[in-house]
Amino acid sequence: MSILEDPALARFVSGQMSMHVAACDARGFPTLVRGVGYRIDPGQPARLRVLVPQSQSEPVLRALAANGRIAVVLSEPASHRTLQLKGGDARVESVEPADVAAMAPYVEAMVDHLRAFDTPEPFMRALLACSAGELAVVSFTPAEVFGQTPGPQAGARLASGEAP
Repeated sequence: MSILEDPALARFVSGQMSMHVAACDARGFPTLVRGVGYRIDPGQPARLRVLVPQSQSEPVLRALAANGRIAVVLSEPASHRTLQLKGGDARVESVEPADVAAMAPYVEAMVDHLRAFDTPEPFMRALLACSAGELAVVSFTPAEVFGQTPGPQAGARLASGEAP
């Protein structure tokens, strides 16, 4: 069973969580970008497709092309429940219509999540703005899952069936 097929993880991931995508270059220098959506690849259900704005992602995309190592952090704004998915086979993929279609629901979910904190809707829409022509897609197979929820268990590897 792939990590993405674990029921506890699937429930968490399906909630459209706030996302950052990170990589590091050959010297170990980290770089990251805020994601603008994600989806499980139905043709390859073990792979996660993460959507990022091309112009903001150049350092991340270069690092991923060089070594394929990726970390994706997903966080639920209301509770700060957070997990990190790591993989070593990340690659830039062609943008598919389903990727473009995944952006709008993601933006709506983030606007909705942060409405409770009085985050101005125009701010969130500007933060997550990305045209279809500006979209880049990175796909990877999550190989490890770590809980990153603030507290004493932050950084612990999660076992199958464990939710963050």
